[in-house]
Amino acid sequence: MPSFIQVFDKGAERILGTDPKLDLLLEDKECPFAHEAGVYIPGDNSLFITSNQYPHPIAGTPHIHISRIQLPLGVDSKEVQCTRVESDNVPMPNGGVNYKEGVLFCAQGTLDEPGGIFYMPLSSVRRNPLDTSSDAYEARLLVSSFHGRSFNSPNDVAVHSDGSIWFTDPIYGWEQGIRPSPRLPNQVYRYDPATGGIRAIADSFGRPNGICFSPDETIVYITDTEWIHGDGGTDDTRASSIYAVDIATYSGQPFLINRRLFAMADTGIPDGIKCDMHGNVYSGCGDGLNIWSPGGVLLAKVLVGGGVANFCFGKGGQVFLLNEHRLWRLQLAKGCNGALLGL
Repeated sequence: MPSFIQVFDKGAERILGTDPKLDLLLEDKECPFAHEAGVYIPGDNSLFITSNQYPHPIAGTPHIHISRIQLPLGVDSKEVQCTRVESDNVPMPNGGVNYKEGVLFCAQGTLDEPGGIFYMPLSSVRRNPLDTSSDAYEARLLVSSFHGRSFNSPNDVAVHSDGSIWFTDPIYGWEQGIRPSPRLPNQVYRYDPATGGIRAIADSFGRPNGICFSPDETIVYITDTEWIHGDGGTDDTRASSIYAVDIATYSGQPFLINRRLFAMADTGIPDGIKCDMHGNVYSGCGDGLNIWSPGGVLLAKVLVGGGVANFCFGKGGQVFLLNEHRLWRLQLAKGCNGALLGL
């Protein structure tokens, strides 16, 4: 195996294949453009990502932008095109996921604007032929409060096959000074677009962060990243863990039962989280991409200096890793497909 791969269990062989590769696709030493979301669009082989916070070039205030990455057509090509997405009504975007014919974004909000879940249809794009460096999209706010109490700073989001939208809402925004004092606990919510109903679906987290479903949607995985607070302080006695929770149905509504510790990240935090079609669990951690079996056994690590905040599966075993100032393409076994899109 190449030096960037650490294997801990033979179960990793089917995932890694015989010739895993890691290619740097894009680097920007000035701006942390590759931080969160990671939403792969199979129709045109593109990727939507959100940056980390950085000072706005004009206003100097904390700023986050969305980028659209046109990915290489061939596995041996590294040519990409990065286009800035202009969608100013999404305040401080963070996590994202495929939704209908577009993308859902978590918006953390600002001191003056509430956060929430926004839907950005891809058909709403307005391209300026005189400026190919940016595209304008229109995003629509779906939900911004729990019965009138503003969310803290929505972080990551997943969509269930029943149409409901599940998302985490830690208090990182307040700790980072971009949001007012919290009015809600650190919780996970389920929003039903069909009825407009919003439910608190899980609590007792220090800082709920990443979220995804198992391939059969019987389990929801939620990461708790209380190891690091928004002020940058860390504490090795706080959670840096992934929890697995079973989804049961009572009176036609989902409830979470049998919460259990699934895995703990030994380096940094488990941030973004995804499953493959076989139920293996992947998470972006402080040393790169960590991979566990459905039973919680650490199978392998893909080491990336500086760690991986989030990532997404592409086609044919490709995984795109967000590494702050760098975007990487990881090639796993051809049959290693992400559960989200089944590609």
